[in-house]
Amino acid sequence: MLDKHTPSNYTSAEFEKVALQKFSSLAMCLPANCQVLREPWGCYTVISLDFKCCPGKLEATKAQTDLLIMAAEQLGLPQSFIFRVGKKVMGWKTIDIPK
Repeated sequence: MLDKHTPSNYTSAEFEKVALQKFSSLAMCLPANCQVLREPWGCYTVISLDFKCCPGKLEATKAQTDLLIMAAEQLGLPQSFIFRVGKKVMGWKTIDIPK
């Protein structure tokens, strides 16, 4: 019998959920009530950070983008971020990776 925590029991959606939860825990600058999602944007995938429940924390978090980048790099996640308050886009940050 397989352990319920083994990778073979994860669907893509479950794996994504775990990866985004890990990202949230590594990116210590994110408020606990900031919603973290993966979002398609054209032909790219970005990390969407929704500050709907904590709009007052948006600017402080945007100022600490380096922590977000390090967390995303560590997990192999996209290094483009959309900062939102609900449906309103409040900022965008893309990290250029040297080739």
